[in-house]
Amino acid sequence: MFQLKWLWKYMGEKRWMFVVGLVLAAITSSILIINPMLSQKLIDEVITPQNTAMLIPILAIMMGVQLLRLSLRYLMVVCLETSSQTMMQKMRKHMFNVIQNEDNGFFTRIRTGDLMTRMTNDLDMLRHAMAFIAHNSVDSIVTFVAALTYLCTVNWQLTLSLLAITPFIIVVTRLFSKIISPRYVRLRRKLSDLNTVAQENIEGNRVVKAFAREEFEKEKFEEKNKDYRDYNYGTSVVGVKFSPILDLLSQSMTVITILVGGVLMINGQLSAGELMAFSSLTWALANPLRNLSTIINDLQRFFASCDMIIEIFYAQPSIVDRQNAIEKKERLKGKIEFQDVSLKLGNTEVLKHLNFTVEPGQTLGIMGSTGSGKTTLINMLARFYEATEGRVLVDDVDVCQYKLNDLRSSIGMAMQDVFLFSDTVDGNIAYGNPDLPFDSVVQYAKAADADSFIRRLEDGYDTIIGERGVGLSGGQRQRIALARALAVEPPILILDDTTSAVDMETEQYIQGQLKDLDFSCTKVIVSQKVSSVRDADQIIILDEGEIIEHGTHQELIEKKGYYYKIWALQNSVDIEQPDVGGDQHGAQ
Repeated sequence: MFQLKWLWKYMGEKRWMFVVGLVLAAITSSILIINPMLSQKLIDEVITPQNTAMLIPILAIMMGVQLLRLSLRYLMVVCLETSSQTMMQKMRKHMFNVIQNEDNGFFTRIRTGDLMTRMTNDLDMLRHAMAFIAHNSVDSIVTFVAALTYLCTVNWQLTLSLLAITPFIIVVTRLFSKIISPRYVRLRRKLSDLNTVAQENIEGNRVVKAFAREEFEKEKFEEKNKDYRDYNYGTSVVGVKFSPILDLLSQSMTVITILVGGVLMINGQLSAGELMAFSSLTWALANPLRNLSTIINDLQRFFASCDMIIEIFYAQPSIVDRQNAIEKKERLKGKIEFQDVSLKLGNTEVLKHLNFTVEPGQTLGIMGSTGSGKTTLINMLARFYEATEGRVLVDDVDVCQYKLNDLRSSIGMAMQDVFLFSDTVDGNIAYGNPDLPFDSVVQYAKAADADSFIRRLEDGYDTIIGERGVGLSGGQRQRIALARALAVEPPILILDDTTSAVDMETEQYIQGQLKDLDFSCTKVIVSQKVSSVRDADQIIILDEGEIIEHGTHQELIEKKGYYYKIWALQNSVDIEQPDVGGDQHGAQ
């Protein structure tokens, strides 16, 4: 019942069309008994007494009733389709908005393939329920009640004989419902697994080809495909097993009509026309009962899909605007401060008691081994994660006190996992600022050393570069991502291994451009290369979530710790030699 109230809510202004559609369904169903009634009249009052005067009028009325029914049925379909399609559009929009506002934990918990299944297959099942199942249910109920009412007025003894079969049909239907319901829940999960495998394979096609694992992926997909097919087949077989029983019970009404009706007619308790009416309307009692299995079948699919969609609808992000959130009224200065910040994800402590301050306009370099917490640290600036202990401050204000949109729009991010949209190069660079003039797009592309290769593309800045930047090298994608981050002119610029795929000459050019930006900007550079962070105002070294070294390039070289070893390794310097100070500025 909750699911139906929920769907009713999202029909919005088209509810009246849904109601009108169901009313029309009821009218068209009740009209069905008129022609059998007229057939009775035709036999008893026209054919039997050979009264031809009424023949044409009755036939004309029968034709008019049929035309009226077809016209109303057309309007019914229009109303139900319009209301259900509108409902699906609104629900898909709401689901997409919910997904947009969710945090990292949501996407960790629910796989992409599963989300796509919910937004396509499951939503279409809901539309099918509101358009087809609702109509089919009303049609079956009204047809059954109308036929039963009329037949009772004709001959109640024969009507009761026909109804004697209904308890058996109800018992079989309830048994079918109990068996089929859990199967559809499991079937829905298997479809989600199948879509997830397909989505991951398409997204990771380069990796598959790089490792020549096509055959393995085919086998993995076929395993899920076969599993879904087998379970879907098994579910269908359950329905097939029950259908003959319901058909047999329904068709037995025809036998009862002929047997009992014949006896009543012989005894003079039933006229030929009345027997004709019973014969014509037996299907009106049998069909609704036969349709019970189909309706229950679809309803179980509907409830399984409903539960999946409701989980998304009412999902609440853990990171949201606070009630007293500060609305940014002017550009941030870019001061960053971590005050005894710790972060625990699950049972794992990812960051431990971090303390540092970056003044506006300064550059912070972050280095550390893989898994040391570098990317997690910068994600905390944009509140992708919230501190378990301590505070992250921007301009001396806890980031939790800012409105999320204000905070994140003030941070330009070029991440190591570059994602480019299926759009033009121009559209990708201006993604954060769609109103950016073309001259400015070119300016930031030049700052990222991307202008030269962009102009060599087939359509230059109007080239469609494809999903994830297919057709571009890793270094080219990184430079477009850097231009995209610069284009919003952020007070805080975060570069996470942004130049890892470019050559040394390009990296030096980009570093020079970053020093001469036209806007004030605090820069946070995450890198494994000393050449990327050596000119930073301060550098921190992370290890297992803790700061193990902190200082300038010169200070860290003198400490001869982790940073010194990385510097020596990347500059082919013998770490045993005592004198490294003389060439430390010239080495790259």
